[in-house]
Amino acid sequence: MRDEWEHAHTDYTMPAQRRIPASLADSESDWRHYLEHSTPNGWLIRHNAMTEALISGKPMYLLHTTKDIDAIRISRQIHVSTGCLVGALYCSPLVSQREGLRPHNLGAYLMRTKPSTTPMVFEVIPDAPIRPKGVDYLHLGAIHLRTYERYQSFLTPAENDQLDHAVLTGLRAAAVFLDVALRNAAGHATPAPAFIDQLSDAAAHVPFLGYLYFEVLSEYLMLHSVTPETKTYAQAGELNNWLYKRLAFAAVDGMDQLFDLARFNPRYHRLVQLIEGMEPVLGPGVAEYVRRRLSHLFARTVLHPSQDAASVTFLGADLSTLRNVAPGLIGQMIFREIRYMPRYQQLYHCFEKAKALEAWDYWNSEGIPTPFNGILPKGEIGINPVYPRSAVRAWTAELDGKGYLHPADEVTAVFTPHLASWWAPPRQREMQNATDDSRFELTLGAQSPVPPQRSSMNGVSA
Repeated sequence: MRDEWEHAHTDYTMPAQRRIPASLADSESDWRHYLEHSTPNGWLIRHNAMTEALISGKPMYLLHTTKDIDAIRISRQIHVSTGCLVGALYCSPLVSQREGLRPHNLGAYLMRTKPSTTPMVFEVIPDAPIRPKGVDYLHLGAIHLRTYERYQSFLTPAENDQLDHAVLTGLRAAAVFLDVALRNAAGHATPAPAFIDQLSDAAAHVPFLGYLYFEVLSEYLMLHSVTPETKTYAQAGELNNWLYKRLAFAAVDGMDQLFDLARFNPRYHRLVQLIEGMEPVLGPGVAEYVRRRLSHLFARTVLHPSQDAASVTFLGADLSTLRNVAPGLIGQMIFREIRYMPRYQQLYHCFEKAKALEAWDYWNSEGIPTPFNGILPKGEIGINPVYPRSAVRAWTAELDGKGYLHPADEVTAVFTPHLASWWAPPRQREMQNATDDSRFELTLGAQSPVPPQRSSMNGVSA
């Protein structure tokens, strides 16, 4: 169990240490070196302001936005959410300056696009320098699968059969592309335009591919962008979060009403059009980057490390075999399918609390009061609700005319090891109505999953 959580975390200040499947054309270290040294903003992977704040051991100031501060005041409790941070209060960094607390560009985005929310400032005083290990939700598949298998008895036989049927149907429909991705990861390159179109088609059957596609493009944009906006954020030690938020809105109609990465599947010509519309210089290289990077990450996140990527095939494989060969993929698919069962409202806490308890135990043992989204250290950081060795205080905050926050009224409330209630609405598969797990962060009195209005900056909710 602990090994799985270790595998799901990344420390960008240390060399890559994960076990990965055999026969991959590139190692994790190869990619890390490329991203850090061959992209304009790669230096921020290791030397960003958030990581430096963590390892300093000094008090940290974090911004959280909430829709209902009254609920927190009345209950005197703060619940945390699931999502990309598993079980933490979703925040973004604040930098203490003479003029006040300066929001990270992610926090500035949240306040700009959520005008009906109340900003809260949290002061976290750690007991020691914090290990900069971030949890990568793309690597949680094996944990999703183990949790499901442990609590499988909570589902009826019919529900378990329904789940198996849905997963196997999706695998069979996407098997050709899944094998293409593995062959690409092993160095057998296929033309990028055809690869992107195949990816787009397969994502309709295996929603996890939409998440992987989006995260690869987010990485591409944040690390390669050279706009004045991006350079300004880089000077402050920050990756530019506005880029991928604009991308999501532009790529999917109605994303401002229902943020759903399962629907993120632009085909080749649309992909190039989207990227060129944001930053023309990045258009020509995007498809080849996605082909190489997504193939590598797919193999690394879905296969058991003991496997050989060159010999695995999804064509004709049975579900029992794939649970051992590709536990990461089966876990991710089960995690998403189970969320759209009619009884998920009742089952939500059973499955998600089990994972949160394990995450809290791991973070406590590793000295992590403030876990962050470890796909990249881009500013999505949370507060561990049960860390026993740090002090936390909270205030409502006021924003001045220069963009700085100032603590106003202290909030008397304590963190509790409870998850805020949340569940996905029923889905009609042909419409693919769903709700994104990696981006929504709901707490007692936290922001709504539906942005109150579309921003003029074309952003999306975090």
